[in-house]
Amino acid sequence: MSQAVCLFPILYGRRSCAPIPDPRYTDALSILPVANMNTPRIGFVSLGCPKASSDAEQILTRLRAEGYLIAPTYSDADLVVVNTCGFIDAAVTESLDAIGEALAENGKVIVTGCLGARENVVLAAHPQVLAVTGPHAADAVMAAIHQHLPPEHDPFASLVPPQGIRLTPDHFAYLKISEGCNHRCTFCIIPSLRGLLVSRPVGDVLEEARKLAEAGVKELLIISQDTSAYGVDLKYRTGFWGGKPVKTRLQELCAALATLGVWVRLHYVYPYPAVDDLIPLMAAGKILPYLDVPFQHANPRILTAMKRPAAAENMLARIRRWREICPEIVIRSTFITGFPGETEAEFQELLDFLKAAQLDRVGAFAYSPVDGATANSLPDLPPEAEREDRRRRLMALQEDISAEKLAGKIGKEITVLVDAVDDEGTMARSAGDAPEVDGMVYVDDFFDAEPGDFLRVRIVDADAHDLYAEPCEAA
Repeated sequence: MSQAVCLFPILYGRRSCAPIPDPRYTDALSILPVANMNTPRIGFVSLGCPKASSDAEQILTRLRAEGYLIAPTYSDADLVVVNTCGFIDAAVTESLDAIGEALAENGKVIVTGCLGARENVVLAAHPQVLAVTGPHAADAVMAAIHQHLPPEHDPFASLVPPQGIRLTPDHFAYLKISEGCNHRCTFCIIPSLRGLLVSRPVGDVLEEARKLAEAGVKELLIISQDTSAYGVDLKYRTGFWGGKPVKTRLQELCAALATLGVWVRLHYVYPYPAVDDLIPLMAAGKILPYLDVPFQHANPRILTAMKRPAAAENMLARIRRWREICPEIVIRSTFITGFPGETEAEFQELLDFLKAAQLDRVGAFAYSPVDGATANSLPDLPPEAEREDRRRRLMALQEDISAEKLAGKIGKEITVLVDAVDDEGTMARSAGDAPEVDGMVYVDDFFDAEPGDFLRVRIVDADAHDLYAEPCEAA
């Protein structure tokens, strides 16, 4: 399968961008017994965000529980499942290309994921696919697989580990706490793809987390479409875990996760006022001092047009309070440039916000019309070249901010989590670095480590994105 869309893509590369072997595929296969030639084999291609990966993990776990094997290539597979993304036009194109590749290389393809919610788009491009399902649809995917490739039951091949099948390395895992979203951001079609917010029972979430920790996971990345809304749909009702009551609310969930002795990292946190209650947990060392908050913009008119909350001055005041309570907090955010109607003055207001906020990690996207998004009907969309130019200007400013903030860490001792070791040394992440989206901590010429180890290191250098360190005992 194409490395760009394979279920097990290259995860880590050093500064030269030369990839190193990804442990995820071999780790996933290590639990598979020797099977006979008649055992059905499924190829799996997964695109999109960690929420899509979480859906894929659920399907893979069920496949393994029923005795299916996971094939590493198209030619080894009896059938291929393509888990798609459909959030923006570029993702739609990539997903359609991946479906086409699977059809050309294998011929038997089942489509699932966000683009699957737009069945007409998939079938217009590829009418020969066997079935199309939407996101978070493991039951429908399994039904389609059963129809076209019935399982061959084998009591030995049907065994799976308690934590299920995962796509991540052994030492970190994504923990999805809810599905769907109640918001109606005008640039987004997630509610139409994944539905309204449905929170998982708190006991189920905590039990999954416990099994992951017992399996050796050192870091849990909490994900959903709207993490801070967890429990709203259930009216924050009280559940039970380990015989004790736990409220179905993010603050109580985080406090319970803190008892597992692993890193807990929060992603996709909508800036509700209740987020302020999480900062003391970070200051107390119970969860990582890391907050992924997608602000999207700073100008009040643009935020209103986006149907996003918060005025810039209010957010700046909250950020100041967060840092007063927890000086170590790392704040990541994302922004959209060139939203319909955005003027140069309004974009400059966004740049001024970044200068004042001094965020640690930032991603930016030039606005891209998404089929079905209400923002498409808004007037005065800036030209594509201008949207992209504003994105470049924003990222250039943030690069300067990031370089200055990281330089301030030189000489400090920090704890890092090892992700990989290659022939140049150790690659790790700090508490302020989420996998795949943030920076790395490189410990060159140090090989006495394994993925999942915690190391104490001293920072000796930095650039705009990464830190460079030496082991404290070697200093």
